[in-house]
Amino acid sequence: MEPLTRITVPTVDVLNALLAHEGPTWGLAVIRDTGRLPGTVYPLLERLERLGWLVSSWEESPERPGPRRRLYDFTSEGKQASIALVAARVQKGESSLPLGKPRPTLSRWAVATS
Repeated sequence: MEPLTRITVPTVDVLNALLAHEGPTWGLAVIRDTGRLPGTVYPLLERLERLGWLVSSWEESPERPGPRRRLYDFTSEGKQASIALVAARVQKGESSLPLGKPRPTLSRWAVATS
């Protein structure tokens, strides 16, 4: 696993959102939890995978209609490093998310109730 050379607030937010999930999760869930745009989240997921922090796999056989999801999960080293990095950055106030608490769904993605 290679170290992160550029740690931005969006990077901390993505790591925090991934840590909040038990096991593999897909990119759209990370987008929803962080409130970040796909153009921010997917390149970060790709970079984290390339550096050995994450591994990805395709959903085997979805029990729902639609295309398969690409699932992201931490490597063992990546998870340990992420926990330490997120805790340190949140303590310094460098994350827009509270530790372990994903941001609520953005209103533009929520179903209208009226």
